Amino acid sequence: MSDQGPLPPYFSIDPDQALAELGNPTDTADFARIAQACERGRDDLAGRGLDPEGKRSLRLFSTWEITRYLIPVAAAHFRRVLRQNPDLPQGRSSSEAGAKWFTFDEVLRLRAHFATEGSRTKEYRPYRPEGLPAKVVAVANFKGGVGKTSTCAHLAMSAALDGYKVLVVDLDSQGSMTSIFGGRVADEWGTVFPLLARHHVEHLQEANRARIDRGEDPQPLDDTLSEALSLSAGDLVQKTHWPNIDLIGAQLNLYWAEFQIPVWRMQARGWKLWDALSDRLEADGLLDDYDLIFLDTPPALGYLTINGLAAADILLVPLGASFLEFDSTGRFFDMLHSTFASIEEAENMAARALGREGLAFEWDAVRAVITRYDSTQQAELAALMQAYLGPVLSPHRQDFTALIGQAGEQVNGIYEADYRDFNRETYVRGRQTFDATYAAFKRLLIGTWRREEQDNAARPADEPSRERV
Repeated sequence: MSDQGPLPPYFSIDPDQALAELGNPTDTADFARIAQACERGRDDLAGRGLDPEGKRSLRLFSTWEITRYLIPVAAAHFRRVLRQNPDLPQGRSSSEAGAKWFTFDEVLRLRAHFATEGSRTKEYRPYRPEGLPAKVVAVANFKGGVGKTSTCAHLAMSAALDGYKVLVVDLDSQGSMTSIFGGRVADEWGTVFPLLARHHVEHLQEANRARIDRGEDPQPLDDTLSEALSLSAGDLVQKTHWPNIDLIGAQLNLYWAEFQIPVWRMQARGWKLWDALSDRLEADGLLDDYDLIFLDTPPALGYLTINGLAAADILLVPLGASFLEFDSTGRFFDMLHSTFASIEEAENMAARALGREGLAFEWDAVRAVITRYDSTQQAELAALMQAYLGPVLSPHRQDFTALIGQAGEQVNGIYEADYRDFNRETYVRGRQTFDATYAAFKRLLIGTWRREEQDNAARPADEPSRERV
């Protein structure tokens, strides 16, 4: 004790008691035991979100929720349309007078009906120009804990609820996005790894043809590269419990790509490794099969992240309203500049020597997004960040609400959580912040598509559309 009360707990620690609490030293085998305990716990927690058959299932949606959030019609009109069209999904109820509940597949059918038969002044389906490819959205920051995966997952769910067909690609070997969507990946051959390998081997094949034409021996292909030739992006796509969200998953072995890619690059200096993912997504038709492709990147600027960023049309950078996250994000943008500028410089030096057009990376839009925002504590710092970053920082700030924490405890995204499990006000307020996040993103999306529409309309008929870089 002191005259100011009890001493802080770091005083007077007994060495013998500390030793007794310490336990035995940890060896390498202990890491395996810890990992196995985490795996059992993960399976237990994830299993709480599974149906009786051991699969993830999406909850039902009530008439209230459908008419408030999904199909812009009055509830009375919605019920009247169902009565007039008995061939439409009628929902299910626990009692004759109870609320009607629908699967999301049924919601999509109902939305299609209203889009065909309903008022032309209402937006039953989201804006999507015909003839344009999917937009690829990368969510990236090399600082962990900024809400990167959560933001990416909730944007994917928001877009699906809005009616878009979505593909989520997990580039992070931790596989958190894969877990959110209930994916199962046995090894690296179920990830994007074979797409990167195939892109490399196709470059080697082209180089070998040139060698043969010159009378030189071709470079041999190892078994890994040969196996990659048999796989396309479509072989890696998994269905999820969302009817309009598909997944290319990840697992720990995907990290092997970070070691393998530089080896491949050493074997083939002319291989444009940064184009591997974007080229395969395009060549395998995924840009035509989907409206939106979300890329969840690792919290590091490695080769997988570079591929994701190079493939992206829109880059979103989540960060918290704190000095350390603002500082780290600034360094992230500095590293992005150094990395892509060095690629451009090296490529354009060779292009100039050969009289070819140079390389210039370009993104339709780049926005930083404040996540986990607390207006009572962070308003001043957020305003300062806005003043420095200007339009690069989205003016919308994603609040942290009780709904986010509670949904996470139930192994659900907030859009997967049943609002009956919450106080109605908590649900509405929590959903508001993510709806606003999606609205800010959707404005970017629609703007980029509209600009592309106008550019194509203004282009002479014999001039090709701008290629993806």
